[in-house]
Amino acid sequence: MLDIIIVEDHKEIAGVLLDFLKSRNYRAEIAPTAERALELFEEQGAKLIILDLMLPGLDGYYVCSKIRETSNAHILIVSARNSKEDKLKGLNIGADDFIEKPYDIDILLAKIDGIFKRKYAVDELKDANITLNIAKQSLFVDEKEVEITAKEFELLKLLMENKGVNLKKEFLFNSVWGYDSDSEQQTLTVHIKHLREKIEKDPKHPAHIITQWGKGYRYE
Repeated sequence: MLDIIIVEDHKEIAGVLLDFLKSRNYRAEIAPTAERALELFEEQGAKLIILDLMLPGLDGYYVCSKIRETSNAHILIVSARNSKEDKLKGLNIGADDFIEKPYDIDILLAKIDGIFKRKYAVDELKDANITLNIAKQSLFVDEKEVEITAKEFELLKLLMENKGVNLKKEFLFNSVWGYDSDSEQQTLTVHIKHLREKIEKDPKHPAHIITQWGKGYRYE
C-alpha cells in the first residue's frame, strides 16, 4: 500500500511535493488525472490522498466521492478553489481537511506528518474481543494470543482500519500482496477463511468478516 497519492496535474508542483515526501520516507506517487488517481488507488491503495480539485476531465470532487464509497483513507484537499462553498462541498462529500493554494510547503508537510502520527501510528487495534498488537504483529482473541501469519496480520489490520467499509477483492489483494504479485486472488479467499477460523465464534456464520458477494469483504 502507498502512503500517499498526490492528485495534481501541475507537473512542477507535484514533482516538488513528491521529492519532499520521499525525503521523509513516505511511499508516494503522482496521479495527474482523476482517472489515474482512481486506478492507482484501486491497484495499490493509499493512507492519504492529497487532492487538487481542478483537474483535466473529471474533477477532484469526483475522486473524493468515489474513494469515500469504499475507503476511510484520509483525504486532504489542496486547491486554489477556496470559497466557502468549495470547502463545504468537499467536506460534505467526504474530505477530511482543506488547505488553500498557494501553500507553505513546511505547513503542508507538518500537517501530513500530524495526520500519520494521529491516524496511523497506533500501538494496537481493538474491537470487542479482538486485539491486534501492531508493534509485535500479534493477535489476541478473548485475551488469548492466537497464531497469525504476516499476510493474515496485514489483511486483518486493513479490514479493521476500514471498519464498516466494503473493500473490493482487488483492493485487498493489491494492498497486501502487491498488484505485481505472482500470487492469485484465490490466495485472498484462503486467507479470509483462515482468519475467520481464528477470530469468529462460528466461522461458517461470521459476525466480523462479512462477504459482499461479487464485490469483496467488510469488517464489522
